[in-house]
Amino acid sequence: MSDPHSAAASDPAARGGPIGALERLSTRIAFFIAGLAMAGWAPLVPYAKARTGVDEGTLGLLLLALGAGSMTTMPLTGALTARIGCRKVILLASAAVAAALPLLAQLDTVAGMAAALFAFGAAIGAIDVAINIQAVIVEKASGRPLMSGFHGFFSVGGIAGAAVVSALLWLQATPLVAALSVAVLLALLMLAGSRGLLRYGDDGHGGATFVLPHGIVILVGALCFVVFLAEGAMLDWSALLLVAQRGAEARAGGLGYAVFALAMTVGRFSGDRIVQRFGARPVLALGGVCAAAGFALAATLPWIGTTLLGFALVGLGCSNIVPILFTAAGAQKAMPAGAAISAVSTLGYAGILIGPAGIGWIAKISSLPVAFAVLGVGLVAVAASAKLVAARKG
Repeated sequence: MSDPHSAAASDPAARGGPIGALERLSTRIAFFIAGLAMAGWAPLVPYAKARTGVDEGTLGLLLLALGAGSMTTMPLTGALTARIGCRKVILLASAAVAAALPLLAQLDTVAGMAAALFAFGAAIGAIDVAINIQAVIVEKASGRPLMSGFHGFFSVGGIAGAAVVSALLWLQATPLVAALSVAVLLALLMLAGSRGLLRYGDDGHGGATFVLPHGIVILVGALCFVVFLAEGAMLDWSALLLVAQRGAEARAGGLGYAVFALAMTVGRFSGDRIVQRFGARPVLALGGVCAAAGFALAATLPWIGTTLLGFALVGLGCSNIVPILFTAAGAQKAMPAGAAISAVSTLGYAGILIGPAGIGWIAKISSLPVAFAVLGVGLVAVAASAKLVAARKG
């Protein structure tokens, strides 16, 4: 005879009602919030540098506080969501982000900025893990691929955040006004999306304690590390490759990342249909090959046009790899889903932190094109690992 408590725990409907359109909408809003919050900070960095009076080296160390905050909360958020639910974690962390942004636009001491950046990063890390846990549960209950589209809303949120803050600053608004505007927008979005956030945060099989990554989760996390490393390289080094190596004008340097981000957004919004039709395994494999080809193109052919084409291929290829990997983390049985997603998020984010320094080190002893070629090799390894982490869905 089955245990009714066990059945209730594994049935989303029994744990708070059926998962449907409202939960899917709230998940999309939550991903948009995460992208908006992160990108809302980026245009404020030069103003923070001017207020604190630090040089580039000190600024780089200061910005590590943001990463340190994220790396602190990411491993713990899976356990926290299992205890108090995705809804509370997402709302509390979003409120912390909204409170931290105005501080980041006003503080003028290194110590104060470091503390605020740590808190901001901690909240961002908690949101990132919690929204992916919610996304895995909603996708499972919906019975069809949804993860790429969810991550697409993160990309759109990033574009919106950068655009809103940049536009306000261009219109001569102060950094504080720009940050407060984003904070108000975040609050409104939290209210709009709160109803469909899940009041639980596991897959019905426990997961209320921290678990060290093991089994297939280590491989999935390592692949996330490579992909986030590639994405971080595009953010930090694509402009330099265009300007210093390909002869583009300095004012056109940002075009490389814009092409990459646009291709990634387009790829993500078409990814769910592609995965549903062809299966996760071939999409993961072909995505790795496409991104590797893009890095090879950007690294070897000395023209601006082919370099931009390479960046577009990187964005298109990478677009659906991370969503597929998060789905795989939620589907594996070696660890509770929440703990697995925490581990994968932490390992992936480590790639973003280590990436800029690693690429710079390779570029110093060799060249920037060689560093980009090395990233291509890493993405070939991602493609080769597809059959180990993604089962075909037909």
